[in-house]
Amino acid sequence: MRIVVAGAHGKVGQLLVHALKERGDGVVALVRSASQILPLTDLGAEVSLIDLEHDDAADVSFTMRGSDAVVFAAGAGPGSGAERKDTVDRAGALLLADAAELAGITRYVLVSSMGVESVADGAAPDGVDDVFVAYLRAKAAAEEELRSRDLALTIVRPGRLTDGEGTGHVRLKKSVDPGEITRTDVAGVLAEVLHEPRSAGLTLELVAGTSRVDDAVYKALPKDAL
Repeated sequence: MRIVVAGAHGKVGQLLVHALKERGDGVVALVRSASQILPLTDLGAEVSLIDLEHDDAADVSFTMRGSDAVVFAAGAGPGSGAERKDTVDRAGALLLADAAELAGITRYVLVSSMGVESVADGAAPDGVDDVFVAYLRAKAAAEEELRSRDLALTIVRPGRLTDGEGTGHVRLKKSVDPGEITRTDVAGVLAEVLHEPRSAGLTLELVAGTSRVDDAVYKALPKDAL
């Protein structure tokens, strides 16, 4: 497969690029700064300078043509305010979808977050700061909009992300208890999901667990898809 990764220079993004290259996939890494190019080319990716906050869908789609799938793993990052949570985590995800449609790509995997349901109908969960609430609202809005489009969409909602060594074992279901997950294991699940077209249409929560990644993805598939 040839896969476009938005946010490829991020922690999850780089791990995903590595995981995909290990599987023999071609990767188009979208980055927004020239300083981010070398680490991705060292991983074997084709790199395109793209700013999802400022470029238009036509420009983005040009770099994506001939690809089989896109992954939105971008984020405004630590220290960013509520406004950038919206312009990156919501608007950036939608711009990537616009570009994918122009490029004739329907397969889309969105990295979202556990907790998005806590902000439904304008709710604000107790003990959560305003910026994180804005982040959850941006992710929830992106999910809602993408579901309304003609995409083969899979949404993965990781729990609290850690930088520990991946275990290769996870818990992946429609709903799981809150928990944490290594970024390495998130990348492994994303790579597996991309290679499982029957996961399209699913929204899956992800934390550390006891099931091997490939088994966890298989078990999460709807029974009528098996």
